[in-house]
Amino acid sequence: MHALCSAFGAAVFLGAEVNVMKRLSAGEGLLQILLINNAIGLLLSSIAVTLVWQTPTTAQWLILAGVGFSMATAQTFFINAVKRADTSFVAPFSFFTLVFAAGFDAAIYAKWPDGITILGAGIILAGAGMLAWRQGQIKQA
Repeated sequence: MHALCSAFGAAVFLGAEVNVMKRLSAGEGLLQILLINNAIGLLLSSIAVTLVWQTPTTAQWLILAGVGFSMATAQTFFINAVKRADTSFVAPFSFFTLVFAAGFDAAIYAKWPDGITILGAGIILAGAGMLAWRQGQIKQA
């Protein structure tokens, strides 16, 4: 039950974040949106990490910098997409992170998804694809 509530809460907050980004992108600059969004994330994660903080090694700092750069790049693409298209069309594409996460798990940790995970991901991706297709059809009409 706890996992279900966590997943539902994450979905609610992600939906709210996407809608706020859409509204902000109409009048604010990309860098300002990135700065505010990441400052909020930094504040929240800084509060959470105080209980378990361990100073990273130099190699870990480099990895963290790479992850930060990758995330900023991904957010830049996402904000640009949200600015240029309907949120209901763009948001389903974020579900492809499931595919990339599974690919990274396989490549880095040699951990392959089991059958039920593949089935669940397939259902989610099929639903997202159908939603994106339907939004495209509505736009053409």
